[in-house]
Amino acid sequence: MAQTEPVHIGEDRLVIHNLVKHDPSAGFAEDVRKGLSSETKRLLPKYFYDELGSLLFDAICLLPEYYLTRAENEIIERYADEIASSVEGHLTLLEMGSGSASKTKLIVEALLNKQDDLLFIPVDISASALDSSSRILLQSFPRLRIEAYAADYFDSLSALSMKQRGRTLALFLGSNISNFGREEAPAFLRALRRVLTKGDALLLGADLKKDRSLLEPAYDDALGITAAFNLNLLARVNRELDGNFNLRDFKHHAFYNEEIGRVEIYVESTRPQTVTIGKLGIEVQFSAGERIHTENSYKYDLHDIDGLAMQTGFTREQTWLDSQRRFSSNLLLAV
Repeated sequence: MAQTEPVHIGEDRLVIHNLVKHDPSAGFAEDVRKGLSSETKRLLPKYFYDELGSLLFDAICLLPEYYLTRAENEIIERYADEIASSVEGHLTLLEMGSGSASKTKLIVEALLNKQDDLLFIPVDISASALDSSSRILLQSFPRLRIEAYAADYFDSLSALSMKQRGRTLALFLGSNISNFGREEAPAFLRALRRVLTKGDALLLGADLKKDRSLLEPAYDDALGITAAFNLNLLARVNRELDGNFNLRDFKHHAFYNEEIGRVEIYVESTRPQTVTIGKLGIEVQFSAGERIHTENSYKYDLHDIDGLAMQTGFTREQTWLDSQRRFSSNLLLAV
């Protein structure tokens, strides 16, 4: 059952609303059964982030090929004050998928330079991640209050729609929009727009379309960290569902589909083989070269972002780019 957990720091500066109705990994077994039984095999990317997967992703963010994190950090470090000043009024800060809130800290600091206090509303599926990141922020900023929501995106937006807020700057950083399909991205932004009012704004991070010589190494690095991250999905099936995937018989495969505008990521079988998954009571047949689709990462140009904004109740007011013009931070105004 959903519950609210007030956590006391100072003068009640932190409240975490825990809206998670079940263990986020509870559907893993059924999703694996469904995904590996379909004609085109797939495993869902939301299951990448078990303990090992999360550590591997942190390592990916440090790789020279994975420019996305550094590019967005550069933008926010350079333009945080300008971003904070681009929306008029005393602002509330809302962040979807806040995670460690490392980049958010710069926006918080910039907002507190222009107003006396700040309410920050982070949303993340992990209550423990919210608790950890919130405590760090509160120790750094005495004039900050946090009302956090541990929930998936749509449950949190449903809860937020029932509360009144002042002028709001929402954040959706890290190119998280890339993980939504071309129909899913507008559905999410429409849901977010419904909790905002006219004049509120959204800072949307979006990775830009570019040559495959830059895109593909970002998802297939020389050290093989991204490959380990992808193959960890199979290892997770082994650990949790008594599978017998031999990881040496599968390889990581990532390529840029320029026609669709997305990087597609797969695990590919290197030989004909049969995998058993004990807890599901199934055997899965693979032919040589057969792939399991694990993730897409959609890329945008500014025309795409304009179209996405227009169809979801926003207009693009301003865009900030990193020095190499690889990544975009876009201020979308609710209209």
